[in-house]
Amino acid sequence: MSTYNLHEAKTHLSRLIEAVLRGEEVTIARYGTPVAQLVALPMAPKKRTLGFYPIVFTSNLTEPTDDSLIRMC
Repeated sequence: MSTYNLHEAKTHLSRLIEAVLRGEEVTIARYGTPVAQLVALPMAPKKRTLGFYPIVFTSNLTEPTDDSLIRMC
């Protein structure tokens, strides 16, 4: 685990993020007192629920259609 003061952490944030992604833990201090810790977030895939969009028909599909409707398509 490495410790950086706030000014140095702001200056080298990209480098610190790369270190965190490699598995290191980074502590940020203000005036020598630790105030924050950078750690990697778990990268578990998001769970998705299977769902269906409800379809509502406005007409009876078993009835014969009007020929004028077919010609419009």
